[in-house]
Amino acid sequence: MTPREKRTVRFATIGIGVYLAIFAGYQAWKFGERKRTDYRQLVKEAQELRDEVKRYDDKIAVVKKLMENFHMDPAGLKRSSVVAEASSAIQKAAQGGGFQVGPIREAPAHASGRELASIQFEGSGPVKGAVGLLHRLESVGYPLIIDSAQFSADPMRPGQLKVKLTVVILDFEQWKSEGAPSA
Repeated sequence: MTPREKRTVRFATIGIGVYLAIFAGYQAWKFGERKRTDYRQLVKEAQELRDEVKRYDDKIAVVKKLMENFHMDPAGLKRSSVVAEASSAIQKAAQGGGFQVGPIREAPAHASGRELASIQFEGSGPVKGAVGLLHRLESVGYPLIIDSAQFSADPMRPGQLKVKLTVVILDFEQWKSEGAPSA
């Protein structure tokens, strides 16, 4: 080969090398940009997921606090035995405060479908025991609502109250299956 051909081949080799370097650099830059975009998208999704988990953490803390305050575990309630267990818990709460419970009547639920049953009972005891019973009903561990309460003085025993209560036991499965309220 002549020196001129050698020089032409050298320039062509350098030109092709520069072209390939630029082309490979451009492809590497595009690949890197795609990876950076994917990484940014992944970081954004991770932040959204963390925010969603934080919202649930707040809800979990509220529900946990309510469960501790009311001594209630909805997962532990069984529909078949909740009425009998609630009746027993009400009796124990009454006796714990020195309140004597009389006859107890269980009635079927109203037509609304949000209630399992209602319990009607009478009792007598000191004023402090009656008020204590009303206060303890919220923490017996069952979804209860006082439907009606009637207080009267016991004429046979001074300082004693006669109380007639109707307590409704809520159908916890109906309440937990209902969706979140829309605002």
